[in-house]
Order: sequence, then C-alpha cells, then structure tokens
Amino acid sequence: MSWLSDQLACLPSWLLPHHAVSRLVYHLARARQPWLKQLLIDGLIRAYHIDLADAAQPDPRAYPDFASFFTRALRPGARPLAGDERTLVSPADGVLSAHGAIAGDRLLQAKGRSYTVPELLGGDFALADEFTGGAFCTVYLAPGDYHRVHMPLAGTLRSMTHVPGRLFSVQGATVRRIDRLFARNERLVCVFDTACGPLVVVLVGALLVSSISTVWAGEINPHGARRGLWRKTYPASGAGSVQLARGAELGHFAMGSTVILLLPPGPFAWDGAVREGSALRCGQALGAWPPAEAGQ
Repeated sequence: MSWLSDQLACLPSWLLPHHAVSRLVYHLARARQPWLKQLLIDGLIRAYHIDLADAAQPDPRAYPDFASFFTRALRPGARPLAGDERTLVSPADGVLSAHGAIAGDRLLQAKGRSYTVPELLGGDFALADEFTGGAFCTVYLAPGDYHRVHMPLAGTLRSMTHVPGRLFSVQGATVRRIDRLFARNERLVCVFDTACGPLVVVLVGALLVSSISTVWAGEINPHGARRGLWRKTYPASGAGSVQLARGAELGHFAMGSTVILLLPPGPFAWDGAVREGSALRCGQALGAWPPAEAGQ
C-alpha cells in the first residue's frame, strides 16, 4: 500500500472529533426503532460477509439493537481451546498484527514504529518492570469479527486501570502511520496473576469504539465520558476477588478494536503456526510454557 493511500486513510483520525463521534455512535447503536436497528445490522452483515452459523442466536432480526448484535455471543463449543493449562490461547477472533520479544521496554507497533511498555500501562513503571525481557502480541478485531474477549490463561485479577486518551482508528493504515498509537488511545489495562507468571491484557479503544465492558465491572466508561486515569486493585481471594478460567469471557468491545497481551520473561515459546498478518480464532494456540517442574 502506498504512502499516499495510507495518509488519506488516516485523515478521518486526525480531522474528526474522536469522542463526540464515538458518543453519537454509542447512542445510534442502541436505537431500538425496528427499521433503524435492522438497517444497521443488515448493512454490517453485507459489508463484512458475516456468517452467523457460530452465533448463539443466528437470526439477525432477533437482536433488540445493533449493539446487541455486534457483541453477540457464540454457541457453546464454537471456539474450542487448544492445548493444556500452560498453553496461551488467542483472546479473540482477529488478525495477529504484531508479536515477539519486548526489546528492553519497547514493543513493535508496525515496521519502523514502536512504543514503550510504561507508556502503554499508563506510566506504571513498577508493573512495566515485570515484563522486561518478556513477550507481547497484538490482535486486531475488525468490525465483522466476534467481539467478545476471552482469557488467554487462567488467572486472578490483580488490578484494572483505565487510561484516558484519543480514539484514533486502529486499522492498518493508522497503525503504520501514527506514532505510538496504542499508547495514545484510551485503553483498559487488566493485570492477572497466573500459574505462568503475571499477564497483562490491554483492551485498546478506537474511533467509534463507544464503550469497553468487563464481566466483573460492566461498562467501564459509559458514553465516552472524559475522565482521568484511575486504577482499582483486587484481592487475591475472598470477597471482591475475580478468578477467571482459561477461555472464560473477560469482556467486550462495542465496536472493532485491538487487544494487546504482555507476557513475563521466561521459557515461553511461540507456536510455529503463528504468523503476523494471519487470521486468529479465539482459543487458538499462540504458544506455551514447558510443563511445570514437580512440586511447583
């Protein structure tokens, strides 16, 4: 793709009022006038050739609004989990846009562009240190994809941080041309403790992504409200704790966006089938840790 076509594709991200447009989409997606919601649903199906065979509700007219259709559930068994409990699985359907080692404190965004782990984590340098020498992967969810996000490993929630920011589009051209895009967009940083070490799941907002929700806290930033950075910590056990199994639903995007995983340093090995630019299915193996030593 040429430099000029990329620049033209990026224009809306620079010119549009991100939050105002996203708030408008938030309300439009929840409109329940039958003619309007069906017009939006049918338009999305045609534009992205969506196959509803895996949906828990395959009838597109049964959804009360566009938002419900966009965040539709899958039928049981539609996304089987690969491997065992030490296998990292894809958290979502999408495209693997980048993966590899964390070089110092830097992650690859696209060829020639990178950003730092502390930037991504909202300035939490202590947390960032836990991933020095670790690995990462970035999964892009297109508008036609299944939009629920699932646990790549079993884990206990340690903290959740909402980082305010812009809402640049996260499609290919903007990722290639806008510096530090993932560290500039609004995002939700979820930190888990797992049997394989700490794990971060970052849900990145984007243009038209009018909300991000989690199964334990619901909608994080209703109506795209402009709020400062906030962080909440969770106990490891007892009242208020959150434990999620591998493959369990974590949350969802109201529109297409990106999930970034941060893995700790250690003997993790990527699956040989993992290639940048390849399509992923939720539950597909991304890589694995070797079996735990006896007694551990």
